[in-house]
Amino acid sequence: MPTVKLVNENDPNPIVQRVFADIKATKKIDFVPAIWRALATYPPHLEMCWTRLKAVMQPGKIDLLTKEIIALAVSATNNCRY
Repeated sequence: MPTVKLVNENDPNPIVQRVFADIKATKKIDFVPAIWRALATYPPHLEMCWTRLKAVMQPGKIDLLTKEIIALAVSATNNCRY
């Protein structure tokens, strides 16, 4: 059972709208995943987390696909249901 009420994708907060739009565009998806909707309960934190994730996931010595696979493997190892 969720302990945090997820923020609606149509929330009028300008920070939420800007970050949610960027998440959809960056990930090429038409919805905002629950983790981001939960973080949006405090919009400055949502913005900070998204900005940092985008910075970490930039191509460098390790390409984006490899980083995504590592994240998936860590999640699976930790029995993350998300």
